[in-house]
Amino acid sequence: MPRSASFAAFLVGAGLFMPSGAFADTQISAAGSTALQPLVQAAAEAYQSQHGDVKISVTGGGSRTGIALVASKSVDVGDSDILATGQDGLIDHRVAVIGFSVIVNPDSGVTGLTKKQIQDIFSLKVTNWKDVGGKDLAITVINRPASSGTRAVFVKTVMGNVELNKSTATEDATGTIVQKIKQTSGAVSYAAFSGTHNKAGIVEVTIDGAQPNDDDVESGKYPFWSYEHMYTNGPPTTTVSRFLAFLQSNSTLMRQTGYILVRDMKVAENDR
Repeated sequence: MPRSASFAAFLVGAGLFMPSGAFADTQISAAGSTALQPLVQAAAEAYQSQHGDVKISVTGGGSRTGIALVASKSVDVGDSDILATGQDGLIDHRVAVIGFSVIVNPDSGVTGLTKKQIQDIFSLKVTNWKDVGGKDLAITVINRPASSGTRAVFVKTVMGNVELNKSTATEDATGTIVQKIKQTSGAVSYAAFSGTHNKAGIVEVTIDGAQPNDDDVESGKYPFWSYEHMYTNGPPTTTVSRFLAFLQSNSTLMRQTGYILVRDMKVAENDR
């Protein structure tokens, strides 16, 4: 008897061995980006309510984990904020655009930073908020792990050639990072718009005066964003293909969960 998608998701989440091969055609497993996870989860719930015979499991783990899992055929879909370079067998289904915020605990006393100030903070060149216009309070930097697509986008679009300091604490999920910022005086990190809907307890700072919102992302003023990808290993099964089409066409669901439609972008990814 084939393993169920829910059991497969348990094994993936536990880091245990998974057999290769796709699951039964009425079951879909997706894993990877926690920035994309709210949209995939919401779409899965909506799709299953219309198709009672289909079971969809959605887990996180980070973009690089999602790419690795779909490349090994351990899951049907790998969710990612970044391109799956060097994986020729994977097919990219680009589904949306997501913006990311640099988020701080309100105790910091800042509402806006320059890109240079952010680079100084995350390289630990600056360690007190007073040195970037805030309060006399130590900065607590919280990064994402190396498997995180959000971290990769942050490095590419904000840090540039300045290296992250690797001695900082890390948290591996969007929801966890937002809660950590709320609970830690002086803390700073970065998270997807999909995880910052409830702004109580956090401040999403401007970057060089550009606002962390859909309008400034779409116009190209705000640099911290990426396309969201759902990868399949080769052509998707009929069941997976129908689910992907359902998700890609559901513009209302995308907007409700904090994503931007690809067609609304007025700039290309390389224009930053």
